[in-house]
Amino acid sequence: MKLTGNTVLITGGSSGYGLELAKQLTAQNNRVLICGRDSGKLAAAKELIPALSVFQCDVSIPEDCHKLQHWISLEHPTLNILVNNAAVVHYSEFLTDEETIEKAKAEFETNLLAPIRLTKLLLPILLQNQTANLINITTGLVYIPRTRYTYYNASKAALHSFTQVLRAQLAGQAIQVREIMLPAVDTPWHKGNPPKIAISAAEAVLFSLQALETDREEMRIGKVKLLYVLSRLFPKLAFNKLNSLD
Repeated sequence: MKLTGNTVLITGGSSGYGLELAKQLTAQNNRVLICGRDSGKLAAAKELIPALSVFQCDVSIPEDCHKLQHWISLEHPTLNILVNNAAVVHYSEFLTDEETIEKAKAEFETNLLAPIRLTKLLLPILLQNQTANLINITTGLVYIPRTRYTYYNASKAALHSFTQVLRAQLAGQAIQVREIMLPAVDTPWHKGNPPKIAISAAEAVLFSLQALETDREEMRIGKVKLLYVLSRLFPKLAFNKLNSLD
């Protein structure tokens, strides 16, 4: 994948990993579009990176996805890279949390159904342009779940599976279907309490871009490589070790 001269849409691009990815891609002469729910965060991102094009929407809402598709088809028809990055997480005790089902719905709408829906809506535009890439952002937790995340692990594991299936179904089309599996990243996503093993957003993006320059379809960033091996060889040990970390 070439890292210059692209038109890139990053969902959830107003903070954290998404914002850092927008920053580094803009610096490499790409036209970068971001979307997000929070107008204040979008305005702050635009102030930080004036070259950005921003669009306020909630990708968990089907109508907003259609509005986003309409905006892109009119204003940015050269879109050739879609990065499905937006995600939400809740800490929920399944037995005692009276709102646990609503939290599950929110996570699966944003983390799984939104990428599927946006892919369906934007694929015709992507296929019209050269060097098209669909990039889904997942996590090493698709291999070993963290018990504090009741639904996040499952939603990302489902996205991982969907990405594999879609790659096979689109094998004859002029598009690469790729997946970046992130380790813990120190971003606002952790609400001020990132795990000690977390890497910075700048590091995560740098490693991601280096991986994207290769032909790999599944890119395991940082310690995800180790987690993948341990999950295959010593799954119970890996589960216990991962869930003992702060």
